[in-house]
Amino acid sequence: MVEQFQEQYVLDLLQDLRTSKLYTDLHNAAQTEAAKASLRISDLKKGVQAGLVQSGWDRRLRNAVCKYMQTHPKTSQPHAPPEQNKEPLAHLRKAQQAWEKKILKSLNSMCTELNIPLARRRPEREQREMSSRWTELGTDGPGNYYLSQIRPVYAPKDFLEVVIGLQNTNYQTTPAPSFYNFWGIIQIPLKVKEINELRLQYSDMSINQCQTGVDDYTDIPAELFELDRVKLGKNVIKANHGPLAQEYAKKGCPVSLRGDLWCQMLVVEVDDVDVLYYDQLKANVLQHDLLVDNLLYKDVKLTATNDDQYFVFEDFLYQVLLPFSRDTHILKHFQQSSATPPKSYIRGKLGIEEFAVFYPPNGVIPFHGFAMYVSPLCFLYKEPVKLYYVYRELYMQYFFRLHSVSSHPEGIVGLSQLFEKLLQEQEPQLFYHLKSVGCQPLKISFKWMMRAFSGFLASEQVLLLWDRILAYRSLEILPVLSVAIFSFRKTNLMKVQTFNAAEAVLADLTTLQAVPLIQLSLFSQ
Repeated sequence: MVEQFQEQYVLDLLQDLRTSKLYTDLHNAAQTEAAKASLRISDLKKGVQAGLVQSGWDRRLRNAVCKYMQTHPKTSQPHAPPEQNKEPLAHLRKAQQAWEKKILKSLNSMCTELNIPLARRRPEREQREMSSRWTELGTDGPGNYYLSQIRPVYAPKDFLEVVIGLQNTNYQTTPAPSFYNFWGIIQIPLKVKEINELRLQYSDMSINQCQTGVDDYTDIPAELFELDRVKLGKNVIKANHGPLAQEYAKKGCPVSLRGDLWCQMLVVEVDDVDVLYYDQLKANVLQHDLLVDNLLYKDVKLTATNDDQYFVFEDFLYQVLLPFSRDTHILKHFQQSSATPPKSYIRGKLGIEEFAVFYPPNGVIPFHGFAMYVSPLCFLYKEPVKLYYVYRELYMQYFFRLHSVSSHPEGIVGLSQLFEKLLQEQEPQLFYHLKSVGCQPLKISFKWMMRAFSGFLASEQVLLLWDRILAYRSLEILPVLSVAIFSFRKTNLMKVQTFNAAEAVLADLTTLQAVPLIQLSLFSQ
């Protein structure tokens, strides 16, 4: 049975490759090699293979296979129903479904109250005007009065209430010590990593290891270390091998190389076909006005536009987020997600599947703060097309887990449990004090983790943090940093007597350095 499953996994991998653009490009490259006059018929196979290897196609194919294996992990229940493989715990599936219904109800209520449709076709004149000001959408977007009527469908605090309310009515036995949450508010027992497992996982970040972006080198001059890192990084980029780039990035990416290294780790190679696809998405934005567009406009105005670091990228953000909402390729990530893309029905055909469409087309309804997933990337890429594809991969491989209910160890529920567990173990006195004054720590740190610290840390610190997310292919570093911040501000937090006072102590994180805090949290005890 195991062999059959492995065989099916390989067949699924091959099928995924055959339907990809890489397969077509590889086929064309093989034909070009076969047509070379210097190649003899008797050596055709070996000659074509050697030519493809010499041209770097073997690395591109290996990167694609590696990406598939990382984004499609082998399930422990190969013959289980699809919904069970997406989320094995029935009570979490039900909770996610209930949450999705609540989001849709909120969206539909807004449509009814404001008397606006979910979608409408733009008049030709409006299309031409929007096309002419595509790079200035922030200046000439929806009017302030209109936007003032639009409200975010939900915010992190709303989702936190859902996470806190999760319970398994079938669970009655006393949990093992490693699962137990003595003082926390996460009530379901999920297995999360022990501190020693995290230390082993992030061993390349240990205190005795020099890190890019950290000015505390002891053995070698900072300038020499950075020069060596840049020199090595250029060789890594030249090799064009994703796993090699991941290994390199475990100690951080130099600013000048970060954009290229991230493309390698995410397997992003933008060509003419990708540019054409982005233009098609742009055309869809011009042709149809969605209610989701206004949610995105509102979110950018409330977050990035009010941030001293990101306000200059307002127009850039619209050029990414609006096409993103139309991209049906993003629906693929729901194969690995506990979530289900919402549907809308043609008027008068409610409940009839033949008249149902995904809404929005990418299946993702944005929340308050959603734009901050994109904002730090604006420092890395000058072209909106490359920025778009890097963001799309970041979302589909990582960020989608931060706003859905699941038992995955890197889902927001597991990250919340890991945060509470680590803080209780490392700072029991602090945790108990905050709990006793009515301030559950997760109620403060949840929004940090849900937004991957974007908008809370300084932009360069966010990028250094995201270096490690990509390098280790894990979001577990988010609760580790959250615990480190509480430890760092412990002296002041021990003096607070109210929730508002604790929030004030942790309101400004822009002066903090992410990597040293993580190192202290993991390796100083």
